[in-house]
Amino acid sequence: MTATTVEALNRGYTPEVAPIHITAPLSREVRSTYRSWRTQILYSVIIGYAAYYLLRQNFSMAIPGMMEDLGYTKIELGWVVTMWSIVYGIGKFVNGFLSDRSNARIFMPAGLLLSAVVCLCMGFMDTLWAIGFLWMFNGWFQSMGWPPAARLVTHWFSPTELGMKWALCSSSHQIGGAIISVFAGYLIVHYGWRSAFYIPALLAIGVAFFLYNRLRDRPQDLGLPPVEEYKGDVRHVSDEYEERVTLKDVIHQVLGNKLVWYMGFANLCLYIPRMGIFVWAPTFLKEIKGTGLLEAGWQVGGFEIAGLAGGLMAGWLSDRFFGGRRGPVGVFFLIGLAASIGLLWAIPAGYPLLDLVALMLAGYLVYGPQILAGVASADFASKKAVGVANGFIGTLAYLGSGIAGVGIGYVVESYGWAGGFTLFIASSLIGAFFFLLVWNRRAKVLEDQGA
Repeated sequence: MTATTVEALNRGYTPEVAPIHITAPLSREVRSTYRSWRTQILYSVIIGYAAYYLLRQNFSMAIPGMMEDLGYTKIELGWVVTMWSIVYGIGKFVNGFLSDRSNARIFMPAGLLLSAVVCLCMGFMDTLWAIGFLWMFNGWFQSMGWPPAARLVTHWFSPTELGMKWALCSSSHQIGGAIISVFAGYLIVHYGWRSAFYIPALLAIGVAFFLYNRLRDRPQDLGLPPVEEYKGDVRHVSDEYEERVTLKDVIHQVLGNKLVWYMGFANLCLYIPRMGIFVWAPTFLKEIKGTGLLEAGWQVGGFEIAGLAGGLMAGWLSDRFFGGRRGPVGVFFLIGLAASIGLLWAIPAGYPLLDLVALMLAGYLVYGPQILAGVASADFASKKAVGVANGFIGTLAYLGSGIAGVGIGYVVESYGWAGGFTLFIASSLIGAFFFLLVWNRRAKVLEDQGA
């Protein structure tokens, strides 16, 4: 191939052949630097997004104490959760777009710092309107966390390893959720529900400064080549090296992409049981199973920890055995989730170990599809639009989360917990259907290159 031909290909001159990015082998020093930074980015994202969860799940743990101390009902506090979910969902889309046009090193810690300030104020509130108003602000700042994290992982890890690396970064959901479930339970029992807002906020402020010190937006900021050159595993078309998303990209690659919509609807469905358990499990375990709040915290912590393993397994299976196809694993996991939720409901009161097993099984099976939906949206869009694609499916997901707030509160108040569990099971099965629609689909770049 002549130099002129290579130059023409890189300009996109020949429409029949995807332009090829030709690179020389990287030096040992560059590869060593790359490995070190990839490790640093990976653990920093995990720690950073886990800290976001310290300022989110604390409200769920505080609900029983707020009901007793302030006299609010499930429906009233459910509205707070729903309004948080609506604001968070809208924020995921808007901040997804903004994060793709921003520096993740600044964007991610800024959201954490602002969320911590809100949580500090929450501990002083008594009136429902003030609690709801502040928690909506928290929803917006919380939505600044995952879009830049998604941008970081897709810029530092290549498509052929993305399933497993995404799952590792997403383990932050379970790590943070498990820590705050146990930690907030301890704080509330010993120091009251307000302490579950004060103490996590102070810890998160320290993590925000840690993130600014450790993160870098992309390899090119350090004089390193794009990750595809480091891995040498994909021949990319030239526009994959454009780094900032445009409105045209949003319309074409995200809003006009039916595959991204399928993953958005799947995310909406799976978030109903995921957030339903996340928000209401402590109340359900206390009212129906007779479990103490501290023990319920440990059981919900088990749900989160098992989710960590489920997410890693789902990512590994989709990479290793399905060639980057996320659909099959999502289908199997969501069908299993429906069965595990039925099991949790069927266990009679007085068997806390069995409750823990059922919750862990549900956590294992719900977090796998959640991770795969995010990976698939990145697969079906492009690297430069990953933040907005994830923000978009996150917006739909938190419509499901909104249903899990006031919707579950209303259903349980009107029809009992049996009604709530029926909704969880039906949502899981509908989510499996949307994963079925992408059964044979893989990342666009892998399809284009025949990898």
